[in-house]
Amino acid sequence: MTFKTASVLAFERKIDPSDALFFCGEWDKRDESANWKPISIREKSVRGTISNRLKAKEQDPAKLDAKIESPNLQTVDVTTLPANSDTLKVSFTVRVLAGAGNPSACNNEEYRQKLLSTVQDYKESQGFMELANRYACNLASGRFLWRNRIGAEYVEVRVSRLKEGDSAQAWTFNALDFQLRNFDAENADIKAVAGVIKEGLAGEQHVLLQVTAFVRMGGGQEVFPSQELILERGRGDKSKTLYDVDNVAAIHSQKIGNALRTIDDWYEGASEFGPIAVEPYGSVTTQGKAFRQPKDKMDFYSLLDNWILKDKTPPVEQQHFVIATLIRGGVFGDAEK
Repeated sequence: MTFKTASVLAFERKIDPSDALFFCGEWDKRDESANWKPISIREKSVRGTISNRLKAKEQDPAKLDAKIESPNLQTVDVTTLPANSDTLKVSFTVRVLAGAGNPSACNNEEYRQKLLSTVQDYKESQGFMELANRYACNLASGRFLWRNRIGAEYVEVRVSRLKEGDSAQAWTFNALDFQLRNFDAENADIKAVAGVIKEGLAGEQHVLLQVTAFVRMGGGQEVFPSQELILERGRGDKSKTLYDVDNVAAIHSQKIGNALRTIDDWYEGASEFGPIAVEPYGSVTTQGKAFRQPKDKMDFYSLLDNWILKDKTPPVEQQHFVIATLIRGGVFGDAEK
């Protein structure tokens, strides 16, 4: 049977985090709700010096001295713990949804049925436990804290499964006990969280997780919410704008989601670079590199087309990658020319 990829093909994400809000307090009082106060963002004006790489014609001593005499004035957003608070609290929720591999839009019924059949075969042969374990590891290790995790004295992550608004199950992790470069931790609580996530992906139960991290950094230390991308700045605008929700510093839900899906170590070169976020081409913008090139036939589209259209089942590791990309969601149709 020969058929083509649907020209309209879209999937909704199945691991759906909220924004992560920032609060400050004291480590020894982290169980007291009254201890935690929202962290706001404030502006700071600084006088910088010339430090960028100069063009050849600008390296004349007189011209360089003239440049140095012109101050590099900047106004930036900054977020810090108060002097009397040594701990950052980061809080968000994660919904785990069923229906992985079931497109939200598909204009080719034949393709849709083959896709659903293929995903069902994966569920029966592999299940979602491998992927769920990796998502759980990223929660337990505090990967979602990004720069806030670096240099912390202690990091405690608490994960609760919410049911009817209350905590039905709860687990606590010392995040610094876990590696960020692998998912080999033998930990019963990680397995338990993974089991809950697996059941959510499989549609066996409704899953809503509350995730709270406590990061002991030191009084007055800078903390790092998301930075806003301002495409057009005018003269006098701030050179750095930080993200807040109702005047509370926060990390974008997209950045939390990127951390949770940093599970792809099935690409060539993973032993050197470690896990990357699940993306169709293995794109890592901070390195300016795509680790899954179409010429190597290891990108999402090549693997999916071989699996669905040509009945060439990928290796198990690449099956995990394809299904993880469907869980990520996106628009993957083969647009008609």
